[in-house]
Amino acid sequence: MNENSVVAKKKFGQNFLKDESVLHKIIQSKPKNKNKIVEIGPGLGDLTKYLVDVESVEAFEVDTDLCKILQEKFKEEINTKQLHLNCGDVLTAWQSSSNGNLIDEPYDLVANLPYYIATNIILKALADTMCKNILVMTQLEVAEKFCAEAGEKVFGSLGIITQSVGMAKIVVKVPPTAFEPPPKIDSAVFLIEKDKDRSDKDFEDLLRVAFTQPRKTLMKNLSSKYEKVKLQEAFESLNLTLTIRPHQVSTQDYHQLYKKIK
Repeated sequence: MNENSVVAKKKFGQNFLKDESVLHKIIQSKPKNKNKIVEIGPGLGDLTKYLVDVESVEAFEVDTDLCKILQEKFKEEINTKQLHLNCGDVLTAWQSSSNGNLIDEPYDLVANLPYYIATNIILKALADTMCKNILVMTQLEVAEKFCAEAGEKVFGSLGIITQSVGMAKIVVKVPPTAFEPPPKIDSAVFLIEKDKDRSDKDFEDLLRVAFTQPRKTLMKNLSSKYEKVKLQEAFESLNLTLTIRPHQVSTQDYHQLYKKIK
């Protein structure tokens, strides 16, 4: 099978990024460091060919047909160990790891992620203590949730988890025409620079409860699980009104709230 005869497979959410200006923007936006690069879903290697020039790359590709093409295309880089290609599911690799880390050295995740597992992969990378930066392309809607600020309608648990471990920003919005085949929605490249680890499962449980019904008040959502008197005291000490909605509360206030009611 050669590259020109490849048809994108729906089950793997394949849309191959072909726009060179977007590829260059991704490379320019990568934080300057000596970390290994992890690429998930390299596809036909359009981004990989630039990444191997920056640092050594650990790539994970689930599609066996594409794996064969990549092995041929990057034969030299594989021989010189500039590229290590794992043919298999990256989520399985994460799950089988004893410490929750994908690889055993500091790395930056740089990838055009398959849409159907993008959120799951980013959350795994946020929890992975070896992952230092995340520079990925997803559908625009997902990127906006990870990069949202308190008060914005899309601000929710993804934005709070992200702000709890570092800083996030959208690097560039990408139209469907940048891909082959073009998806039906807009995409975006965004960067998360981590400075802490994500580890508090109980805090994330609180967030899940807080956003169960985003249109309801935060008090109503939280009182389904937490003691109302404790909540009222905590709200009062943080100057939060009883009618405040979940998306209107800052990340810092969520952490304070958590400390007061746990």
